[in-house]
Amino acid sequence: MAKKKRKKGKLTYILEYAFARLVIALVEALPMWAARALSALLGNILYFASSKRRGIALKNLRDGLGGELDDARIRRVARLSCASFLLTFIEIIKFRPLLDRPDAFKDPKYTSEDIFKLFNKARKIHDEAGGAIFVTPHIGNWEMLPHVSKAVGIPLVVVARPPDNPYLRKLLFEDRTASGQIVIPKKNALFILRKSLRSGKSLGLLPDQATKHGVSVDFFGHKALTTPIPAMLAITYGRPIVVVAACRAGEGLKFEGFVSEPIWPGEYESEKQEILRLTAEMNRTMEEVIRMYPEQYLWMHNRWKTYADKGEFFS
Repeated sequence: MAKKKRKKGKLTYILEYAFARLVIALVEALPMWAARALSALLGNILYFASSKRRGIALKNLRDGLGGELDDARIRRVARLSCASFLLTFIEIIKFRPLLDRPDAFKDPKYTSEDIFKLFNKARKIHDEAGGAIFVTPHIGNWEMLPHVSKAVGIPLVVVARPPDNPYLRKLLFEDRTASGQIVIPKKNALFILRKSLRSGKSLGLLPDQATKHGVSVDFFGHKALTTPIPAMLAITYGRPIVVVAACRAGEGLKFEGFVSEPIWPGEYESEKQEILRLTAEMNRTMEEVIRMYPEQYLWMHNRWKTYADKGEFFS
């Protein structure tokens, strides 16, 4: 029997909130070069102090890219990946005021020349399809994507797992909704996702995490449990899956965009096989962008995790 999670008291919630506010204030006060140095320092601490996460990252890289990178490069990529993960949240704190500006991503000081053009391509896909299912792996700064979507005028519904702490939940969700996105809790989200697609909105999903309720398809040449939700929604509503990413390309808020060609559902005799085909194609497309920026991917997540009590998704 699973151990029941102990509920925290109000004082613990308040202390957590106060600590989060302190961290935000400290990061805001740092110049960007110092914030980047801090993320590198903390990333190294995480890499060397957590043998579990370091081991997962190294194993994932060796299994996924071992035929493409030598072991010295694999160790370097794993270490830089830890820093990239922490930098994602530091960047959001540092650039929160900028990101609220509707013209932020039109300023060449902050983005590469092609990012706005690329996300206008995403807007065109949204307009022509009447909504799309945008998916991104945990790479670069995935938290930037809703802000870019707002800048190009894509109405986006995003799934997120809210923290248990009500004070942190209010703090984090206020920042998210300021970007123009509609945020819905991860638990029991499918009804709202369906309703959103029917109303002409697009969805923003992060489908590259292991899940007990997934289908087994290739990811870097190994079977990985992957959520079938994007494929199921694509089939049901005739919407395309589009892989997107915002990856760092220099100092400051300098990002390069990635927008794939739409992955459309087709005619099929077996819905199961079509779900598997779409999910496998989604994974292959995510692999493309990860290979381009391996140091910015979240390798320390146990992507190829297995579950002893997992039942078959398709009965």
